[in-house]
Amino acid sequence: MTTAREMMHAGASCVQENETLMDAARRMSELDVGALPICGPDNRLHGIVTDRDIVVKCLAKGKDPHHMTAGLLAQGKPVTVDADADSEKVLRTMQEHRIRRVPVIDDHRLVGMISEADLARHLPEERVGHFVEEICR
Repeated sequence: MTTAREMMHAGASCVQENETLMDAARRMSELDVGALPICGPDNRLHGIVTDRDIVVKCLAKGKDPHHMTAGLLAQGKPVTVDADADSEKVLRTMQEHRIRRVPVIDDHRLVGMISEADLARHLPEERVGHFVEEICR
C-alpha cells in the first residue's frame, strides 16, 4: 500500500508567521502552488495559507496584504497526516475535513504536502474520482 511519504511533494516551503501575505503570494507565484504551510519561529507547522485565503480574508475585506501577516490566518490546529499513513488514511482525513491539500508530518516536523494532483499521480482513477466527488459535495 502507498504511504503519505511516497505520495507527497517533499520539501514544502514554509511562509513564516511574521511574513506578510504579499510575501506569501509572491512565494506561491514563484513556486506555482496554491497554498503554503505557515511555520512559527520553532519551525513547526502552525497553519496553512491558500491563495483563496488571501483573496477572501484579506483583499475582499479591504485589508492590506503588505501589512497583514500569514500568522493572522493560522487559526486552530492544522489537519495533518503522518508520513507513514497509508493512502486510505490520507484520503479519509482529506475527505472528513473537506480539504484539497494536507501537510505531511514526521517526528513533529513538516516533511511535505499532498495535493489533489499528488493523489491523481499515485492512486487509481476511480479512487481519485470518488475523493473529488466527496469533497465537492
